[in-house]
Amino acid sequence: MCTVTFVRSNDKIIITSNRDEQVLRPNALEPRNYTVNNKEVIFPKDPKAGGTWYAVNEDGTVLVLLNGADEKHKMTGNYRKSRGLIVLDIISDFSPINAWNEIDLDNIEPFTLVLFQDKNLYQLRWNGIQKDKLALDTNQNYIWSSTTLYPKEVRENRAKWFFDYMNSKEIFSENDMYNFHRYTENENSENGLVINRNNFLKTLSITQTTVENIEAKMKHYDLVNQKEFENTINFVANKTH
Repeated sequence: MCTVTFVRSNDKIIITSNRDEQVLRPNALEPRNYTVNNKEVIFPKDPKAGGTWYAVNEDGTVLVLLNGADEKHKMTGNYRKSRGLIVLDIISDFSPINAWNEIDLDNIEPFTLVLFQDKNLYQLRWNGIQKDKLALDTNQNYIWSSTTLYPKEVRENRAKWFFDYMNSKEIFSENDMYNFHRYTENENSENGLVINRNNFLKTLSITQTTVENIEAKMKHYDLVNQKEFENTINFVANKTH
């Protein structure tokens, strides 16, 4: 939930996310198909709160969470609801972007969402006071780094690594983007793409979805247990509206 990239390579959309979390937090459950508000949703589940940071629904919509909004915030504690449960509320709606417009986020900790829905891309932010919606050009490539873990200068450095990588060739595969998320600045355990801050805060997993034609394929790499999982959803076949 702390580093996300969006890449278009020809007609293929690749959305990849690294989850940085305290090692004391229970390890996430492997991605599975769940029914949420009568909608099929695939996601790795946080066993602590029951939510997620990365979800794909039966319509081929992808929603990814990052902690923090545009700048680092001060935690107030006693928040009304987990941000991971907010993800499920939105992704399970008939129209996630409409759900964002209508959802009440009072007393929810600040966060950023990357939403890919109906071939459109949005950056959605809640800073604790107001919501912000930004439509993005899907012909461009993007990287987000969590403001709670990475100050502005570090975020800018990470963006440079990303765009240097994207300029290295014309076409990128899912494996190329996995390699970027897994091995970039590999010796930089503080601010590389995979971190290990004093064995307290680590990158625990990498989750990736490829959307192509009528299929969304999710791959999940559990870096703690060194396991890989794969789930596929044919979203045209599942559409009933």
